[in-house]
Amino acid sequence: MTLDVNTLYTITILVMALLGLLLILVWLQNRGMRALAWWGAAYLVGGMSVWLLGSQGTLSDLLSIDLANALLFIACGLTWSGARLFDGRGIKPVAMLIGTFMWVGACQIPSFMSSMDARVILSSLIISGYTMVIAFEFWRGRAEPLGSRWPAIVVLGAHSALFMLRVPFALASSDESLALGGGWFAIIALESLLYAIAFAVIVVAMTKERMELKHKKSALSDPLTGIANRRALFDEALVRLEPERRDPRPLAVVLFDLDRFKRINDRFGHAVGDKVLRLFTEKATANLRSADLLGRLGGEEFAAILSGVELSTAFMHAEQIRIAFAASARTIDGHRVAATVSAGIALLAASEADVDSLLARADQALYVAKSRGRDRVEIAEIDRPHAWQPVAEEWNPALARTGAASRLAADTIVPSPTIAPGEIIPIRKVGIH
Repeated sequence: MTLDVNTLYTITILVMALLGLLLILVWLQNRGMRALAWWGAAYLVGGMSVWLLGSQGTLSDLLSIDLANALLFIACGLTWSGARLFDGRGIKPVAMLIGTFMWVGACQIPSFMSSMDARVILSSLIISGYTMVIAFEFWRGRAEPLGSRWPAIVVLGAHSALFMLRVPFALASSDESLALGGGWFAIIALESLLYAIAFAVIVVAMTKERMELKHKKSALSDPLTGIANRRALFDEALVRLEPERRDPRPLAVVLFDLDRFKRINDRFGHAVGDKVLRLFTEKATANLRSADLLGRLGGEEFAAILSGVELSTAFMHAEQIRIAFAASARTIDGHRVAATVSAGIALLAASEADVDSLLARADQALYVAKSRGRDRVEIAEIDRPHAWQPVAEEWNPALARTGAASRLAADTIVPSPTIAPGEIIPIRKVGIH
């Protein structure tokens, strides 16, 4: 059975109209995805263009050629704008309509309108160019882990290549093969129909993937600070302890607890308390490596996982965080808050594989810091024989990061005291905050 071009046109018009309405309906259910609205509009405009193109011979050339192609290029521009919006980039109205401007300008030239080859070549180059820049927009956002992004790039690339092939074909073929009803025209019509279906399916899949990633990220992040929550932190700790992923060097855990945080909330209000928590997150993130993971365990308790570090490195990072936070949290919103933080460090040797005991040792060290007066970093008892303290001048970079070194007296923020190897500190957990 032979499927003629008119039937293909009718099917294409119906499919594009339905896909356009579908995309707009999906957008109405999730207004945050504005790209879907632009893509839906592109399908509706494209469907109108296909209807006009299929009306050649019954409508004037002004409508069936000039206006039809102008609408087609507007649809391409809308699709490109949707791709930019999808990855958080802005709309460029002039660039979006440049293909339409080129076509309208060329239509004012009599020799252009009288040449089928010229019209086919220009329209093919415009469509191919738009499709390539749409593929490029998706490629630019490849850092986002969306599996559907790569099929979109492949489909767009193939569509662009097919229209680019029309250029040499137009130069080598007769006008009859390019006209409505010609063999090449039937191929283009069928491919465009398949492309329209594939692109709509892929962009809906991409949108769904993004929403799932967003929900997953929300489930694994703390809503106030934006860092990992307790579940995400423990999951990552277990992953880093897997034999195939273990770093041969030790893994360190640092537990942080903001000193007297309940008193800050009671005295200054929860709004100030929330700002203290966010400020600590900011300073901790700034003083950790990109490979380190910071998480909020709950309330005013935080933890950091440092892979492949020696005790000296973990201690230095913890002290930098303590000093930077104390310097920045002296005054918040005009209130003299003077917030500080205590920390406990434990080191997991390469031969160990028990994260629970590691956390228990870090927690023990944290309580030692609390019992010794707070605003200090302590090391787990078992790790104290390896304790290391840098000389005083090594703390200058930490103070410089806070931007407040000039306002601090020399004796107001100092490194935690040296721990004698093997020293045992009694732990009193009652009444410590």
